[in-house]
Order: sequence, then C-alpha cells, then structure tokens
Amino acid sequence: MENIVQKYIKRDIFEKVADHLKKPEITLITGSRQVGKTVLLSQLREFLIKEKSVKEDLIFSYNLDLIQDWEVFQNQTDFIKFLRDRSQKQKIYIFVDEAQKVPEATRFFKGVYDSKLNIKLILTGSSSLELKAGFKETLAGRKIVFQICPFSFLEFLRYKEKFLANSLQADKKISNIDNKKIKDYYKEYLVFGGYPRVVLSETKEEKISILKEIYSSYVEKDVVGFLEIKNKPVFNRLLKLLASQIGQLVNIGELATNLGADRKTIEKYIFSLEETFILKKISPYFTNPRQEVIKSGKVYFADLGIRNLVVENFNNLTERVDKGVLLENAVLIEIFQRSNLTDKLRFWRTKQGAEVDFVIESDRLTAVESKFSIKKESISLSLRNFIKKFKPERTIVANFSIDSKKVKIEDALIEFVYPFNIRLK
Repeated sequence: MENIVQKYIKRDIFEKVADHLKKPEITLITGSRQVGKTVLLSQLREFLIKEKSVKEDLIFSYNLDLIQDWEVFQNQTDFIKFLRDRSQKQKIYIFVDEAQKVPEATRFFKGVYDSKLNIKLILTGSSSLELKAGFKETLAGRKIVFQICPFSFLEFLRYKEKFLANSLQADKKISNIDNKKIKDYYKEYLVFGGYPRVVLSETKEEKISILKEIYSSYVEKDVVGFLEIKNKPVFNRLLKLLASQIGQLVNIGELATNLGADRKTIEKYIFSLEETFILKKISPYFTNPRQEVIKSGKVYFADLGIRNLVVENFNNLTERVDKGVLLENAVLIEIFQRSNLTDKLRFWRTKQGAEVDFVIESDRLTAVESKFSIKKESISLSLRNFIKKFKPERTIVANFSIDSKKVKIEDALIEFVYPFNIRLK
C-alpha cells in the first residue's frame, strides 16, 4: 500500500531525471537507503509508458538485491548480446537498482555504454562510498548523477494536503487558518523528518519504529557491512555527540579525546557519515584567511527524524530546548534541496564569535539567518557586521513569527520569511 501511495507523490527531482531519459549518458541516481530510489524508478517507468508511449516490452527492470537479477550481470558479453538482440529496431530502457553490486561495475557499464547500442541506462546506488568502490573509474562523460533526498517539506506537504502544497509552490496568498496548518505540518517535519515510509505512517509509534528500522539497516549494511567499521560503540557515540551539537564547530581533537579514539578514526567516521548521506558538512566563508581563521566545519543531519532518533527525543517542539538548532538544520535542508548548492553553502564565524548561520555563494552573495521566534523586524549584531563587511545582495531571516516582510536596516534590505517560504532565485 505504501509504495502505491508513494508512486503518486511527485518528487521535486522527478522532472530533471525524466528529462534526462532522452539524453544518451547514463542516468545515475544516488541516495540513502529507503529514501525512495526504487519508487522513483517505478515512476520513471510509468512515465515512459504513459507519457512517452514506450511499450512495456522495451523496458527491462532489475533489482540487484534479488539473486535472479544479480545473475543476469555476471557476463558482460552475454548481457550486451541480450541488449543488441532487442534494440535493433527500437530504443530500449534498462533500469538497474543497486547497480554498484555488479562485479567491476564501472568496467561492466562502461563496456555496455561504449557498445553504442540503441539503449538508455538508468542506475541507482545507495552509498557514495559503495558506488565509488563499485565504480572504480569515473565514467567521465558517460554519466550524470542525480541525488535523491528524503522528502523535502514541499513533498511532505503534497502527501498531507495537496492544496496547501500547490499554494506554497505557487507562492499564493493563503488564509491565516491555512498558514497555521502549514506551520503545524512544518513542526511535525522538524520532529520526524522526511523518509517516505515515516511520512506515510499514521502514528508516532509507527514513525519511531520505522526510523529505528532504517537506522538499524544503515548500521548493519553500511557501517558494519560495507564500511567494515569494527568499533561500532565508538561510531554510535560519535553520532550521538554530533547530533547533540548540530550547528556547532566540529572539534576533531575534542571528539577524539571524549571518545577515547584517535583523530584519524574520527575523521574517517565523519567522512563515512557524509558519504552515506547521513550528515552534511559545511565549511567556513572567508575572504581573508589571516583575519578569519575559523577552519573547522559544522555538521548537520540530512534528515531530522534520524537526528532525533539518535538523541532519543521525539517531543513536540513546544516542549524542547533544541527547537532553535532543529530549525537551523531544517533551513540548511531547505537551502540544499531548493538550490543543490552544497559546494557553495558556507557559514561565517570570526575568532571573536560573531556568526551568520549560512552564506550562499552563487551568482550573488546571500546571507541566511534562522531564528525560531522574533518579536520585531530586527537583526543580530553579527548579521549587521557581516552585511557591513561583505555587502551581500540578499539577506534572509527565516523565522516562525514574521513572513513576507522586507525592511531596510542600515541601507540593507532584509527579508523576513517563514522557513518554508525561502526563495533563492
């Protein structure tokens, strides 16, 4: 039943991936386990059949978690002949779920691609590290990578109330009643996150149970299985420490001391958490390294449900002391999913402790601050100093109190918006 419902929740990434089906390069879809990659393949298959009138017998789907499907990919020459026999007259589409499990995956799919057959390859993989191990060469010029994340808030809202999602996407004026409903949904999203099966579950108990299952599967398959991390207790304690200090500077030496481990181990574990789509790490913004010598990064969680599972806190936001950092983390997710500018997303902090949550470097410089609640249109001294020093083209204060207001402060135009109303373009 869950997969049937998911099939009709439009993913933000769908149109980009569907558009790429007409391109010759391999379409490679990555993302954490249980994030919806298999469902996305099903949606793409349905799109080809219904929208592009591709006959079903021209589409071949494989899931390499299944032994019978895995066996199909043991002989490259035989597989190429299989495809050639079927692609003489019409283009065929090959969907391969968990493609990194093919032996010598890069060589295998590179050979298939270079055979110049009338085919389109669509592949998925669950872990960047596992993909890099399976795809030992870069496949440069032969693939385009798309990362699918847990549900964005807009996708979450499409399941809860499509009317509200459509209104939010179109930036329509809505009633105060609907505004309150969206705020309440957003607060639920901050607690339980956006993993599809969690969103589709009805009760708090079901949501927590599924989050535990997702995390257990991650530890078993990625941490202990593929990454072969021997010291699971230290790994789990590290994750708990990072979850308790999201948005703070990461001090590797301090973490190593607290956990009784060496620096290299801690660095390896954090890198592994990034590459398996659990954490997102951002670096500091500076123009003069001598003056702004804050070199430590900050880490956030890719999904707040997993974060709250790790700290064992699923209380409502009104009862929580960490609601401010939850909002900050949610704003990072919002920025990432709306812009996909992770490599250009920074934070600013001086040695004196002045700080701005996020700085986006794209065609224009944008500063973003998150404040759970504010009484009036005002900004912090840190943000004032950043504006004075760097003169960003845009400054946004994401908060739950004031929306759609622009105020001029010290010759700078400051936009006050609800976090789900952030617009970066």
